[in-house]
Amino acid sequence: MRIAFTTLGCRLNQFESDALGRMARESGHQVVPCSEPADVVVVNTCAITHEADADSRQRVRQLQRRQPGARVVVTGCYASASPDEVARLPGVALVAGNAEKHALIEQIERLAGREPSAAGEDASAPVVHVRPGDLGRHQRVAALRPELAPERSRAYLKIQDGCDYRCSFCIVPSVRGRSASVPVATVRAQLAELIAADVPEVVLTGVHLGTYGRDLEPRVRLEGLITEHLLPLLRPGVTRLRLGSLDPHEVSPALVDALAEHGGRRLCRHLHLPVQSGDDGVLRRMRRAHTVRDLQALTATLARRVPGVALGTDVIVGFPGETDEDFDRTYALLESLPLMYLHVFPFSPRRGTAAWSQHAEQPVTPQRRAARSRALRELSRRSARDFAAAHVGAELDVVFHRRRHRRSGAMVALTDNYLRVAVESDDDRLLGALARVRIEEVDGDGGARGRLVDASIRA
Repeated sequence: MRIAFTTLGCRLNQFESDALGRMARESGHQVVPCSEPADVVVVNTCAITHEADADSRQRVRQLQRRQPGARVVVTGCYASASPDEVARLPGVALVAGNAEKHALIEQIERLAGREPSAAGEDASAPVVHVRPGDLGRHQRVAALRPELAPERSRAYLKIQDGCDYRCSFCIVPSVRGRSASVPVATVRAQLAELIAADVPEVVLTGVHLGTYGRDLEPRVRLEGLITEHLLPLLRPGVTRLRLGSLDPHEVSPALVDALAEHGGRRLCRHLHLPVQSGDDGVLRRMRRAHTVRDLQALTATLARRVPGVALGTDVIVGFPGETDEDFDRTYALLESLPLMYLHVFPFSPRRGTAAWSQHAEQPVTPQRRAARSRALRELSRRSARDFAAAHVGAELDVVFHRRRHRRSGAMVALTDNYLRVAVESDDDRLLGALARVRIEEVDGDGGARGRLVDASIRA
């Protein structure tokens, strides 16, 4: 069969789509782009907000129109949250939630045994529902293996899934289940595969990385996994390791020590710390585990201990009950911190979360949410420009993307501390490789321009 995959949402979803593609090829199928004719199109959906639901529905409808002869398979968080709603979408032949992804290719093969009508899948044929897994239990999460030849220059390595927290705005625990960790031996084996395949950068990913190892016996901490088991496998100048998102209260002194000692060529000097608000009252209503003082202390320590570290964050603006004074405190805090960038999200009420009722009682107008978002996005642009300017003249290791910039034709690379660099070069062998560049100037988008210094460090 010719199977196409399209993905919405987070890095974890992208890892799982890549892994499903690998599983499909190893089962004898051909994985094709969505732009080419396919027998099956798999839509890996997101459900973090109602807007994400709508985006997932739109993607399904678009593909059904573009691929009228293909069976449409829907998986992911939207399929877990609203399977009956998904099944009613035109053209959908199979619905499978997150807990069933490990068996998705097998289910697709079973689906292929049903003969479609001459004009495609019979609209009156019942949609196949894969029996839901038990998300209330700890699951084994190691069934999906990473893609060894990712389209991007970076490969994702899933080490954890699910979440035990109950943030008032988040639906993830109900669609991903409780926190579960991939066993250490499996993580080591999968990273070794990626290193042997000369993947230049591996990103550790999960729903909640900071809870890694709590369900294992014996218990393991994230920093122990990294320093004792993963870093010794790496070959400096060939493969480097990047961390996904970590809540501020989960960045331990030992993890800071690891970044201080190994940050650079083996461990990327980059942490994404989802803050969500800079006001303690709003944080309490969000049920977040950190305070403003926690964040101030952590970022100051990281900036002092890990020179050149890139720190980013997520911010929700317009959370129910957020006053102008609350927002002003958030803005002032974020402006004072050594942050490289902000990911800004206007609050979107999500049915099934505690914040749904809070929104009904204390809504913030769309106009206020939009104005606050604009202010923080401009702050993010200034922060990114300042960060890039501070690196002019520096020589840094970069991983080149596998594709040139569509408009300029320049090569685009990423430093270990998350600075995007455009490099003029005719050497296509650099695509997907690791090399060294000198930062020459800041560009208009918060990135930088550079020139190649050393191409001998290759993936």
